Amino acid sequence: MSDRARMVHEGPTLGSREGYSVIECSSCGYRHLMPMPTDKEIENFYKEEFYQNERADYLKEADEDYRWKRVEMIRRLAKAEELLPAVSRSALDVGCGPGDFLAVAKERGWLVKGIEPSDMAAEHARGRGLDVDTGFFSAQTADALGQYDLVHMGEVLEHVARPREVLSLAHKCLKPGGILCVSTPNDFNGFQKVVANALERPKWWILPHHHLNYFSCTSLEKLFGEEGFEPVHRTTNFPMELFLLMGQNYVGNAPLGREMHGWRKNLDITLYEDAPELLETFYECLANADLGRLAIVFARKSA
Repeated sequence: MSDRARMVHEGPTLGSREGYSVIECSSCGYRHLMPMPTDKEIENFYKEEFYQNERADYLKEADEDYRWKRVEMIRRLAKAEELLPAVSRSALDVGCGPGDFLAVAKERGWLVKGIEPSDMAAEHARGRGLDVDTGFFSAQTADALGQYDLVHMGEVLEHVARPREVLSLAHKCLKPGGILCVSTPNDFNGFQKVVANALERPKWWILPHHHLNYFSCTSLEKLFGEEGFEPVHRTTNFPMELFLLMGQNYVGNAPLGREMHGWRKNLDITLYEDAPELLETFYECLANADLGRLAIVFARKSA
């Protein structure tokens, strides 16, 4: 029986949808779904349904977004390069999807490896000339992957039943002093709460079949500290909820949502090309207030 199964998961209910609730769990120290889907249900969803059915346009949109995505991946890699010795340039991307992070890292001279549960996404990444295994990040696969200077997890921890176990595996896959970079949706943030309350919009970010856990920079840093990591940096990206506060209700409106996404892409690309330091300062200030669309946290493997 896992440690999570033995825990008593209690705390106030923050919202409900489709027969599931999100609680502020006093045992775990972060918000998560109750009841939790079974491991088999989660495995089937991400291996067989996520890209094929739930996000059928994801790979097409990923290709369209690559210029913007490249900016975000450069930001993460540049921070990792700042935190690591100059000779440390090996990276493992857990849940690598179509391979954007790996492609940018390889372009910057990193030795890269990815692991991805979806056959479709992994095959797409391999088609880009990237070294990607198809499979879940588990005790068995982690042992075979070896150790790296950087372990990257982009939007992974919100999808797994036992985040602490995943972090323990990441710890094993890092060389001494190595860097972990994790990004997750920053849900239940202040802007979302204003939209949900003042504008009477439902808590649209509760997605029971997609997101099992709901983090902020603060709760991620606390979790990392408990699992053998020292948090060293936090940042974010553009808070999409601002568009809702401006009257652009993209929730449930895919064409408008795509248009708003295009606006934020333009902002990031323009600032990165003309004033990259300003871009970093802007997002670091938001992250320090636990605002922004993603919670992006860097942590060093403790001795």
